[in-house]
Amino acid sequence: MDYAGDISPHEAWSVLERDRAAMLVDVRTVPEWQFVGLPDLGGVGKHVLTVSWQVYPGMSVNGSFVDSLREAGATGPILFLCRSGVRSRAAAVAATAAGLGPAYNVAGGFEGDPDGERRRGRISGWKAAGLPWVQE
Repeated sequence: MDYAGDISPHEAWSVLERDRAAMLVDVRTVPEWQFVGLPDLGGVGKHVLTVSWQVYPGMSVNGSFVDSLREAGATGPILFLCRSGVRSRAAAVAATAAGLGPAYNVAGGFEGDPDGERRRGRISGWKAAGLPWVQE
């Protein structure tokens, strides 16, 4: 496998609770962080590292992504999160290729898959799992 694997939001929370070196990296874009919200890791004494995998609005891959992870001290388990688990998987693969990690993809991401009404955040992902989050 090109990265350590997929874990559920609850498994991610457990890793963040028990491993001091573990970090959660939200790879979404600035507008997503501002308008959709962010995981709240205050309950485990941590903060989310925000490093976009793709740069808004053009959505080109962030050429300094791995450098940003290194600057942040990403040495232990790195848990990557995006909207639905696609960008975060690519980020986990890139981190692994750069020798960082172990790198995990948080399956379902922050908002998860859309439901029957085409709304996210209800059936899968961090929000649907009932884990803490905040919105500006």
